[in-house]
Amino acid sequence: MPERIKKEDVARRLATRMDTDEATATAWVDGVIETLYEAFKAGESVTLPGFGGFFVRPEPKSWVFKFNPGQRLRALFGWSSTYTGER
Repeated sequence: MPERIKKEDVARRLATRMDTDEATATAWVDGVIETLYEAFKAGESVTLPGFGGFFVRPEPKSWVFKFNPGQRLRALFGWSSTYTGER
């Protein structure tokens, strides 16, 4: 099984990509995670173009949580996709 990266690794990679320090990148990661959490808690679904959609639906005794991967992820994993690459 491939290695699983931790939040610190994500923040480090983001810092490199955004040409910033790790503390700033960690604050952005935390902010995104909290924003998503708050949206789900409010019963809202979230769509991130190029990544996918997260859908929540309250049920009588529980919640339904689903992820619908975007075309770019589908292509990456060989799932049915119309993604043809960046233009």
